Amino acid sequence: MRSIHEPDDLLPAARTIASEIAANTSAVSVTMIRHMMWRMLGADHPMEAHKVDSRGIFHLGQAADAHEGVVSFLEKRPPDFSLKTSEDMPDFFPWWDERHFE
Repeated sequence: MRSIHEPDDLLPAARTIASEIAANTSAVSVTMIRHMMWRMLGADHPMEAHKVDSRGIFHLGQAADAHEGVVSFLEKRPPDFSLKTSEDMPDFFPWWDERHFE
């Protein structure tokens, strides 16, 4: 638990936390995490999530945003993430087969 708020203060506090998260995370990493969480809910075995997670860690751990995250932390400055979800997703993304409506 991070904090406790009165009902009228809850939404502004949540927006502040959400803004902090958005400002300090890589868009590519967040996109991968969101897709992994959503898509892996229906996985038939935890190993399926592990396979995708391991590939994501390997590829994104070598990407420019990972380096920038570490350097900005060490330099105690806000990160300047350069990767874009429209151009810089890992080569295995998307890893799922799209389902077609009948």
